[in-house]
Amino acid sequence: MKKVLALVLAVLFVMTGVAMAEESKGTLTMATNCAFPPYEYYDDETGEPTGIDVELVKMVCAELGYEVEVVDMDFGAVVSGVQTGKYDIGAGAITINEERKQMVDFTDPYEITVQQVIVGPDSPFTSMDDLYAAEGFKIGVQQDTTGDLYASDTFESTGKASVERYKTGTDAVLALTSGKIDCVLIDNGPALAYVAKNEGLQMFASDCDSEEYGFCFSKENAELTAAF
Repeated sequence: MKKVLALVLAVLFVMTGVAMAEESKGTLTMATNCAFPPYEYYDDETGEPTGIDVELVKMVCAELGYEVEVVDMDFGAVVSGVQTGKYDIGAGAITINEERKQMVDFTDPYEITVQQVIVGPDSPFTSMDDLYAAEGFKIGVQQDTTGDLYASDTFESTGKASVERYKTGTDAVLALTSGKIDCVLIDNGPALAYVAKNEGLQMFASDCDSEEYGFCFSKENAELTAAF
């Protein structure tokens, strides 16, 4: 994962021609949830937050002349924290949708993703058709994410399955590997990371619409939004 991240960032530096500012304008706070690899997570060696979102924000802030302080919190508190002005930047593979756009302003999208379903090695589920045909199973999601909304609307509201909500995707996958739930619905990037790290786990594509990620800012901070 580190090699991939390093390559992505190297290419971005070349493409954007980043120029480090000589003097810092101050420090911006970046609100995120550091349990969503490869976008944000703690480096095993340094113990510091890193990942695609963290390094992209640091790179852009360096060009604009700012330092960055990463603030780790529950994902569901990120957008509201930015909306109230408690934090300057919201980053965390945040899907741009109409509800969130009423609360904050978003940058241009920087990635497109889809939801994936992670299952165990002996799972009877190999496709969405299998899930639709089943009843009484448990779906794990990270609370307040797109996966949570989709699972709630599609399966929980119809009584076909129960949705187990966790603070992080890591907690949801741990529940899957320990047999507490039957599958996990999560974004493509983290799904790939968890499957690679946990032997025997498998994944297949959901039928959710594709999503766009963006960084978000307070509506009172239009100048910084435009700069990003």
